[in-house]
Amino acid sequence: SAETYLDISSWDLACEFNNTDHRTDLNGVGRLIVRRGQAFTINLQLQSGAYDAQAHSLCFIVEAGPEPLEESGTRAEFCVSDSIDDTCWSAMVTSPPGDTLCVSISSAPDAAIGRYTLTLDQHGYKINLGEFVLLFNPWCPRDSVYMDDEEALKEYVLAQDGIIYMGDHNYQLPMAWDFGQFEEEILDACLRILDVNPKCQKNQAEDCSARRNPIYVTRVISAMINCNDDNGVLMGRWQEPYEGGVKPMLWRSSVGILRQWCRESCSAVRFGQCWVFAAVACSVSRALGIPCRVITNYLSAHDTNQNLVIERYVNEKGEPEKRTRDSIWNFHCWVESWMTRPDLPSGYDGWQASDPTPQEKSEGVFCCGPVSVKAIKQGELSFKYDAGFVFAEVNADVQTIMRLPDGSTRDVISPAIVGQKISTKSVGSDHREDITHLYKYPEGSDEERETFKKAEHLNKLQQHKDVGLDLTIKLGDSLRKGCDFDVFALAKNNTSKNKRCRLLLASRAVSYSGVIGGDCGYKDLLNVDLPPGGGEKVPLRLNYNKYADALTQDNLIRLAALLIDYSNGDTVLSVRNVVLDNPEIKIKILGEPKEHRKLAAEITVQNPLPVPISSCCFSLEGANLTGGRTITERLQTTVEPGQEAKVKVYFTPTHSGLRKLLVDFDSDKLCHVKGFRNVIIGK
Repeated sequence: SAETYLDISSWDLACEFNNTDHRTDLNGVGRLIVRRGQAFTINLQLQSGAYDAQAHSLCFIVEAGPEPLEESGTRAEFCVSDSIDDTCWSAMVTSPPGDTLCVSISSAPDAAIGRYTLTLDQHGYKINLGEFVLLFNPWCPRDSVYMDDEEALKEYVLAQDGIIYMGDHNYQLPMAWDFGQFEEEILDACLRILDVNPKCQKNQAEDCSARRNPIYVTRVISAMINCNDDNGVLMGRWQEPYEGGVKPMLWRSSVGILRQWCRESCSAVRFGQCWVFAAVACSVSRALGIPCRVITNYLSAHDTNQNLVIERYVNEKGEPEKRTRDSIWNFHCWVESWMTRPDLPSGYDGWQASDPTPQEKSEGVFCCGPVSVKAIKQGELSFKYDAGFVFAEVNADVQTIMRLPDGSTRDVISPAIVGQKISTKSVGSDHREDITHLYKYPEGSDEERETFKKAEHLNKLQQHKDVGLDLTIKLGDSLRKGCDFDVFALAKNNTSKNKRCRLLLASRAVSYSGVIGGDCGYKDLLNVDLPPGGGEKVPLRLNYNKYADALTQDNLIRLAALLIDYSNGDTVLSVRNVVLDNPEIKIKILGEPKEHRKLAAEITVQNPLPVPISSCCFSLEGANLTGGRTITERLQTTVEPGQEAKVKVYFTPTHSGLRKLLVDFDSDKLCHVKGFRNVIIGK
């Protein structure tokens, strides 16, 4: 009879209330965005009559993807009951009798993430109530990405900016990055990444169902951030020319990259390098609700033939020769995502490393991970995914071979320790957190030996021979770009014999991925006498006018010292990178920072070079500060040595809270100078 139907005149998905409750309100409150395993509320307006639990049957249907099926986790049908069941889709009425009916709906904690339709069903009389987006929920104990730490969640899910470490292992350089996962269009871009991934193109229903699992989603993200096999987001390029695209060093934010990819029908954005790939993967993971952080590994090995050994060839000057595809990167970035691993033996939950930079294929596709960081530490190289590759990045052994002009080779003793100072931004502050201990046991410990045995890392188990000669490179104090400065080779004889040696000290520009550039200065001493227990300190002057044109975007100079013992041919190599300091960008905030109120920043940079600079350009951006856009200001004048370039820039913050204002300075001779400042925006 007619009485069993509720007469509903209108309904409201209470987007503002629900999104705020589900911590998705930064995405905006124009549509319903909720996290799985947590209840949300909808309001049904009744035309006449009142709800009676005995008389009325109220059911709901939720559906995702092209072929919604109960067994795939992409469809559920459930009726209003007396209480919420937090293990599955369920609903209950929460309002007293009246003309508004409030219904609380809870999603299953393992439901597939993505776009859903919500339908009200009364005995076959159906009303489409609209759409909503469902995300992973790290606040829900039953969700596989659950993280029991409120401060960590603020950092790894909600923080829209962060710090990525560059430079080198002696000098970690913090660079601020705008992840911008809540900026307009970004969530849709992330859902689109899932929709255009090849697995989805091949079998849409299967792919939608697999989106219940963060392991699967993370692997898809790792494959889709690079464009090597698919319509991925970024194209990598590691050396000039960068025509037809943006130099990787110029990106400061994931927002422009993801928007451009979407607007240009999923054609790859040019160009990325490892920190850009990692940063965009971090933005996408956080947007979808997976706790995520960017990791930097210094002296990172790229082992192509999976023997856990990096073979480095040098010529008789100690300069690298490209003889193998193996390499050691000055630093390399990837991401870690937080989740359980029911597919592995117990004990391997927590941080999982995955790497969106295209290096080697995994199951036929350029992707890497997720692999349990604990599995890397334990040397469990058979665990999926790609444990062997990541283990080598932090543990490979290095063998240096010198190729002489006559074609013969000799082994060179060179202490190169792979996997140093593994770094990430610490929770709630701008300090660097060293997480090397999460990836490896202390050098020389029993546990380290056990791990290497398990990993069959035979090379690291054989100790290298000691020839009694020590060679190190020391740096002077200030290594500022624009200055001339000295570097030193220190040679020491630890034997009881007199040693007559040849000492070479060479400097070349280098990129962070190890590509060698132009010559920056060279010294070759044919007769260095080292008495027993004695040493020699040899300086090399690096002049600005010599290194200026050789430098790459990374501001790195590679120093190589080579010591050859004439009596027996023993050869020792020491390599060290110098990171040249750019000048500091000074950022002064004028006025009281409040949301929706125009704010000014005064920005100055001093020209440290002995020559004038021109074509000066400042650019600014920051999550919730510049509306997801980059603001640029150009100077018409040249700036003389020692003088300051200065601009005043206006912007209007959109949200209160602690925000990072990111500033870039570029000119003809001084490029990619980066700075940032924390700004607290009041309500």
